[in-house]
Amino acid sequence: MISFSGLLNDITSYGDNLRYRRSKDASQRRPIAVWNCSRRCNLNCVHCYADSRDTAYAGELTTDEARAMIRDLKDFNVPVLLFSGGEPLMREDLFELNTYARERGLRTVISTNGTLITPRMARRIKDTGFEYIGVSLDGIGENNDRFRGKIGAFDAALSGVRNLVDVGQKVGLRFTITGHNYRDIPRLFDLVEKEAVNRICFYHLAYSGRGSDLKPNDLGLEDTRRAIDQIYDWVLSLKKRGIGKEVLTVDNHADGAYLYLKVKREDPVRAEAIYHLLRANGGNASGVGISNIDNEGHVHADQFWQKVSFGNVRMRKFGDIWMDTSNELMARLKDRQPFLKGRCPRCKFLDICNGNLRVRAWAATGDVWADDPACYLTDKEVFETQTPPVKAV
Repeated sequence: MISFSGLLNDITSYGDNLRYRRSKDASQRRPIAVWNCSRRCNLNCVHCYADSRDTAYAGELTTDEARAMIRDLKDFNVPVLLFSGGEPLMREDLFELNTYARERGLRTVISTNGTLITPRMARRIKDTGFEYIGVSLDGIGENNDRFRGKIGAFDAALSGVRNLVDVGQKVGLRFTITGHNYRDIPRLFDLVEKEAVNRICFYHLAYSGRGSDLKPNDLGLEDTRRAIDQIYDWVLSLKKRGIGKEVLTVDNHADGAYLYLKVKREDPVRAEAIYHLLRANGGNASGVGISNIDNEGHVHADQFWQKVSFGNVRMRKFGDIWMDTSNELMARLKDRQPFLKGRCPRCKFLDICNGNLRVRAWAATGDVWADDPACYLTDKEVFETQTPPVKAV
């Protein structure tokens, strides 16, 4: 994640402890755990990495198995457990498991489509102690409904957001930027301000699950730059107006280099500080700082690596699976730079990007270590840019 609001507006959050104060040693890092607690979903989104549908899926972790997994996550000092799906609110024991996790000191969050959050559900979410709720919107009105595969999904999700705000629950939006919806970004800015939403994350499309079908229609590189320009300008306008929103971009660490270059043209001193924070962040952390456990207990490098499992929590403790570098892919993800190909090894920003999203390179080229096609930086930017001198972090 690249915190535009943190780097530009000095907006701080708990996530900064994970983004900028983490060890460079992969053996010392502990990942956020994204758990697909249920694959079932009431929507049919065109970019769903889990290829979820409104049907029961056999073989999902039972309540007792999930409890054992939560104990293992705590023993391994995982900092955050993110309940995802499918639609996590369709899992009947969700609140029971959240209470169990909270009692053991885990911070918990939900990633949801928001359509099931009635006033009563919002109150239950708040009372059970979830730290944060991320609601996915991928367009405004009918555009979101087409993306989500259900008429009325936008209105239902917006109602869910309002219900969460009403009970004082921290809530944010999650928006995946594609060629189908990037023109809605300015209207999304307005919605965030109007609805008192705390946070918004702009995701770059990962070619996984049904998202692979969107690859031919993904946003072009120039339009991606224009979208990031819009986000950048909006974040600066929030600062001028004294509005404290948290704004992040996700799954494309070229955003960090691009932000640095934009600031450098106007404020070189601030740009240097930004560069060193980005370097402390370390770039993409799949297989190191982010993990995924699917609905059947299989462990993946992140939620987009559904085709590759490193083991199952039914058979082995999560920490043992995560630290087992006898698997070549796991070992290389934890120390990937020697294996990168294309522009990456020569790029001035390798230390703040770390080769970007490897699963997207794999999906696009068939080679895990090839260039990530979503990197929109020009050759001049990656080869000729002078970066600040390296400092210890």
